Amino acid sequence: MENVLLSIVLVLVIIYIVPFLVYGLGSAVAGLKTPAGVSPAQFLTGVFVSKTGTALAFVLIFYVARSSLSGQWMLYALIWWLMFVFDEIGQSIGPNYSWREAVAGVISESIYLPLSAWLVDWLLSA
Repeated sequence: MENVLLSIVLVLVIIYIVPFLVYGLGSAVAGLKTPAGVSPAQFLTGVFVSKTGTALAFVLIFYVARSSLSGQWMLYALIWWLMFVFDEIGQSIGPNYSWREAVAGVISESIYLPLSAWLVDWLLSA
């Protein structure tokens, strides 16, 4: 059980930090900005809560299905990546979300999902 908790914490760290690095680069290169009308503290808190839910689901789904998913971390990451890419596309079609933000999101997810899946597979399949 301690590996499950460790996995949740480490996945949360990965999926919280990687987007900040990508969006930081995106703000320098493509002019991405934080949402208008929201304080930085509110924005960061909202991101943290959202990423906490994602980390919990990501690790617990793998844990429950580990007998089938063990060694299949790339497939697991791909399934999550597809779900997130469709989410990015859907958000960019709506208001208050640009294609630049969607591209930054896809880049982030392309980094943190395989890394997180490998980590979870390594910690929970042993």
